[in-house]
Amino acid sequence: MLQGYATPAGTTRYRDRFPRLRDAAHFRRPEQVPGAGELWLSSIGLGTYLGEPDDAADQNYTEAVAAAVRSGVNILDTAINYRHQRSERNIGTALQQLVSAGECRRDEVFVCTKAGYLSFDGNLPPDPRAYFMREYIEPGILDPKQLAGGMHCMAPAYLENQIERSRRNLGLETIDLFYVHNPESQLADVTRDEFRRRLKDAFAMLEERVESGRVRFYGMATWNGFRAPETAREYINLFEVAELAREAGGDAHHFRFLQLPFNLAMPEAYSLANQGSGEERMPLLAAAGRLGIAVVGSASLYQGRLAHGLPDYVGRTLGMKTDAESAIQFARSAPGLTTALIGMGHSEHVAGNLKPAEFPPTAAEEWKKLFTQG
Repeated sequence: MLQGYATPAGTTRYRDRFPRLRDAAHFRRPEQVPGAGELWLSSIGLGTYLGEPDDAADQNYTEAVAAAVRSGVNILDTAINYRHQRSERNIGTALQQLVSAGECRRDEVFVCTKAGYLSFDGNLPPDPRAYFMREYIEPGILDPKQLAGGMHCMAPAYLENQIERSRRNLGLETIDLFYVHNPESQLADVTRDEFRRRLKDAFAMLEERVESGRVRFYGMATWNGFRAPETAREYINLFEVAELAREAGGDAHHFRFLQLPFNLAMPEAYSLANQGSGEERMPLLAAAGRLGIAVVGSASLYQGRLAHGLPDYVGRTLGMKTDAESAIQFARSAPGLTTALIGMGHSEHVAGNLKPAEFPPTAAEEWKKLFTQG
């Protein structure tokens, strides 16, 4: 396994290898990444969700990860269930190749993964139920009563098992950031009190994993939880979550990141005032800033839907030439957003997706005009 984790010195060294991108403010200043230990992180990150679980996609992803790291992307995002653990292994293979060739060091790259969903290993087994019985239930790793919707679990023993599998898949001694994946899935089956108890138990285990050096930071990667109105069953309040982290790990807890979709079609993290305590309400990005939690945006291109057909004023306002560039620039320019993730399953996509990084993020005054036009 590669030893270590992303450090201030390593990420500074990485940033300085790309003076053009550095001068264009592609790398977030440490004060823009609250609670992340003075790291310099790229404003565009590589995602690994889409793609078939086959050898051709494995090769393409491995090449794309290597190309991205060579080009100025030092935040890599995956999950153990993405492509049946293959995406994690592709990142691991690429990093091993890059480090072995002297093209990067372990302390320059920030690697994020997630767990919560039941995951297969490499391929869909002929009998999925028998696979889960053999792998998880019979060894006592997972109690069926801990499942939500028959497919989601955030019990400490299960997440701990997934962390160890992810470490092996990635070939990393320490995972920089581990997310509890879509915990709002639990709210379809359990009460809010039970949800809070399960989340706190997961956080307590994750604080132990930080102490043992297996994980550096942890957080939550969500789809609907932080974008939903307060009346929705799947709604999650970040202030309540932060309090659970304090109960689990004290004031120096390591709950430092969260992830949610953020794009031109899903701007709720900025536009919807659904977070707060007492009478005060604010959008998710404002709440995270107040709590010292970094926010990573997923689905920046909304799985390709935003790469075409945008109104002309979007490109004019953001100063980009194509719709895809505009969508990326919108996400990476959002006030309070650390990194905009883009799925990059082919190396030839990397250069195009990094075009916006050659320009400074759009000034907030101009960016906000998009919410009053059209």
